[in-house]
Amino acid sequence: MTTGKKCELLAPAGNMDKLKAAVHYGADAVYLGGREFSLRSRAGNFSTRELVDAIGFAHANSVKVYVTVNIFAHNRDLGPVAEYLEFLAASGADALIISDPGVLRLARRHAPNMPVHLSTQANTVNSSSVLFWQEMGVRRVNLARELGIDEIRAIREVSDIELEVFVHGALCISYSGRCMLSLYLTGRDANQGNCAHPCRYRYRLEESKRPGEFFPVEEDGRGVYIFNSKDLCLAGRLPEIVAAGVDSIKMEGRMKGIYYVAGVTRAYRAALDFALAAGWSPDTPVRVPDEIMNELSTLGSRGYTENFFNSPPDREDMLYAGPDIDQTWIPAGTVTGVMEDGRAVVKVGSIIRQGDLLEYMHRRIAQTPFRVVEVRDHDGNILEQASGGEEVILLARRADGGEPVPWRSHGLIRRRPPERVDRGRGY
Repeated sequence: MTTGKKCELLAPAGNMDKLKAAVHYGADAVYLGGREFSLRSRAGNFSTRELVDAIGFAHANSVKVYVTVNIFAHNRDLGPVAEYLEFLAASGADALIISDPGVLRLARRHAPNMPVHLSTQANTVNSSSVLFWQEMGVRRVNLARELGIDEIRAIREVSDIELEVFVHGALCISYSGRCMLSLYLTGRDANQGNCAHPCRYRYRLEESKRPGEFFPVEEDGRGVYIFNSKDLCLAGRLPEIVAAGVDSIKMEGRMKGIYYVAGVTRAYRAALDFALAAGWSPDTPVRVPDEIMNELSTLGSRGYTENFFNSPPDREDMLYAGPDIDQTWIPAGTVTGVMEDGRAVVKVGSIIRQGDLLEYMHRRIAQTPFRVVEVRDHDGNILEQASGGEEVILLARRADGGEPVPWRSHGLIRRRPPERVDRGRGY
C-alpha cells in the first residue's frame, strides 16, 4: 500500500519567530494568517509588510507559505477580501487556504493564478465532495478531522487531488471546528476567527426534570469539563497515513507558544522521515520509534487521542480532570546568532541566570545539556539574570564537558519549569 510519494510537513506560524522556528526544525511548508480574514484573529498574525518578509524568509529556506483567508464572509467582508486577495496574488505566497465558496469565487477573479487549498472548515467528509471541489478548481482539500483511515483511503482511490490531513493539535467538540458556542455565550464568533474557547470552560450539567442531580461524569471540585477533548496525536500512525497517499500532514497551533511549534515540528519531521523511509502495508506494519513519541509528551497537552482514526472517539478521548496538562519543559530562549568565540546571542523566553542547567534542542531528536557560565548584555556588562524579551550573550559549558554547544540560529533552549506553566501562553 505504500505510495512512494513524498509527503509534506505543514507547520503553524502564528508570528515571525514561530515561523523561523518551524523552518529551522524541518517544516516543508508553513501556514499563517494576516491581521484580517483568518480564523485565528488572536494569534500574532502578520501585517502586509510582515507577510512579505515572512514569505521571503521561507522561500530563502525552500519552504512554502500558505495564507489563510478562511473566514465565513458576510457581505460587508466581500470588498475588503477582494482587495486582500489581490495583495496576496502579488505577495509571492504559494497558496490560499479558503473555506467559503464565496471567497473561492472571489479568489478565482482577483487571484486567478494562485492555488487554492480547501480548509477543514469546509467539512469535507466524502469522495463526492472532494470531486466537487476538484471540479471547482481547488488544488488541495484538507479533509475533516471526523474521517478515519479507511475513509481517507477510499477518497484517495477516486481522486488525484492533493489530500491534507490534520495529525496533531487541539480539537473542537463541534463539526470540524464549525462552532456556535462561543458566539452564543460570549458574542465572539468562532467562524469569524474570534473564538473564546468556551469548550474549555468549567461546567456543571443538570437535567431539567432532576434538579440537584448532576450528569454522571467524572468531575473535580471546580466542575465538569464535558466538552473538553484531548488533543489529537497521530504521530504513531504516520506510516499508515503516508501509505494511504496523503500529500500533506498538518499540525494545529498558530496560537501556541514557540516551544510547542519548534517541538512538534521537530518530532513530526523525525516521524515523517521514518515513515517515508520505512514504508507500510497490512502485512508489514512498522512502528514509529519511542524516542519520537516520548518527545511529544514534553510539549504540554490535554492528553492525546487518535480521534476518529480507527473508530469514533468515546469518553476516554475526553478530558474531565481539567483544561490542560503541565509541561515538563518550557522555553528558556531562542538563539538569534552565534559569535566567533562560540558564545550564543539569545532572545530570552524565561529568566536565565548564571549556573542554570538548560538544554539546547538540535534539529534532530537530541539535546545538549549545558550550564550557563556567564550572561552579558550587548554592552559587555555581566548580568545577574536576564528576563523574558531581553537579548543577551551567553557563555556556556556543556554538562558532559565535551565540545562547545553546537549553536545554530533559530534553535531553541529549554528548561525544566520551576512551577506549573499554563500551556500555549507566553513566549
